[in-house]
Amino acid sequence: MTSAAEQFASNLSWGSFAKAEELKKRILFTLGALIVFRLGTFIPLPGINPEAFAQAFQSQQGGLLGTLNIFAGGAVERMAIFALNIMPYISASIIMQLMAAVVPSLEKIKKEGEQGRRQINQYTRYLTVFLATMQGYFIAVQLQSNAGGGLAVVANPGPIFVITTVVTLVGGVMFLLWLGEQITSRGIGNGTSLIIFAGIVAELPRATAGLFALGRGAGAGGASLPGPMVFVVLLLMLALTAFVVFMERSQRRIIIQYPRRQVGQRMTQGEKSHLPLKLNTSGVIPPIFASSLLLLPATAAGAIGTDQPDWLQAMQVWLAPQHPLYLTLYALGIFAFSYVYTSAVFNVTDVADNLKKYGGFIQGYRPGARTAEYLDYVLTRLTFIGAAYLTLVCILPEVLKMAGGQAIPVYIGGTSLLIVVSVTLDTVGQIQGHLLAQQYEGLIKKSKLRGGKK
Repeated sequence: MTSAAEQFASNLSWGSFAKAEELKKRILFTLGALIVFRLGTFIPLPGINPEAFAQAFQSQQGGLLGTLNIFAGGAVERMAIFALNIMPYISASIIMQLMAAVVPSLEKIKKEGEQGRRQINQYTRYLTVFLATMQGYFIAVQLQSNAGGGLAVVANPGPIFVITTVVTLVGGVMFLLWLGEQITSRGIGNGTSLIIFAGIVAELPRATAGLFALGRGAGAGGASLPGPMVFVVLLLMLALTAFVVFMERSQRRIIIQYPRRQVGQRMTQGEKSHLPLKLNTSGVIPPIFASSLLLLPATAAGAIGTDQPDWLQAMQVWLAPQHPLYLTLYALGIFAFSYVYTSAVFNVTDVADNLKKYGGFIQGYRPGARTAEYLDYVLTRLTFIGAAYLTLVCILPEVLKMAGGQAIPVYIGGTSLLIVVSVTLDTVGQIQGHLLAQQYEGLIKKSKLRGGKK
């Protein structure tokens, strides 16, 4: 007699997918919303000279604008209304999660259930508007001070242009935030993550085509790469993707034992469960935070303009990508934020208290403080491995650029690859969940469970 899981696996086919009408509607809605997002990345800001900005952008691809362009799907390169993408909301969410772990009042609100979650979300929106306003102002000031090929990027600089640019960029962020919420509730997958995912994936075909153009010696500015180097880059991209998938799915399972207990007149047997601890608990948060801090000098320089002090100019040189000091601080920042964020989202004391409350224990360790010490011992070592893995994946693109020059266009490694893999795995998991719900009634029938429909 086959198990219920085996029966379910046998039912998963293209036929079962075709019968899932609700799932197909959700997928079509998600695709439509992402198309709206992609259209917005081609609508330029008012008052911008596209040709002059395109020339000015070429000299700043390694700076703040170049970093934002990776996540915005080329919207920064075209200086579109969605140039900031949804990154201010991501930064605000990270800040609120960290503050909720260290500020007692926010921690109390967080524990109030659904009402507390709504209040935290409202604070996150306010912080998103503030961060988007600051970033929009810095970009507006930097646009006014740039010139491409002797041409002014801004036709009519002044306060009106700054206000218009800030309002447009903040409005774009809030619209994408609303669009992401619609995808989450009416589509498939996490809306905000899918918007970032769509921006990154949309640029991959052009980047891959540029890589093959380099192999033919037809790259931008006459740049070229040897043919074997192109082949090595492609193999490295595939191998690194497989490595990231393996690491993201890796977890340490701690066996949880539950004692025998009496339910009515029956004595139930002791049960075993497991507590899964991901190898990379912090996800892509540490690289995003570390890179954001290292880009602060470039952000300040863009806000000041041409009248920059000598120490700020020196910091821009030292903290430029591919500089040894930048790589060192980037790696240290990833390690530091990995430990900080993991301790904020996974409180070992709360987990140990919950296990004790429901009668669960780890064999060989007393419930309570000893269990918390053991969990902290395991989590600390897992975090070290996860931080080392994140550092390797994020430093590799910079090392490749140092070895092969800035001509390598493919997003090998880095935060972009981590986001693409994690969002793909999460979306596939949700699709499987919808198919499971679709097949549930048929699974009951085949299992001949009591209570199934005849």
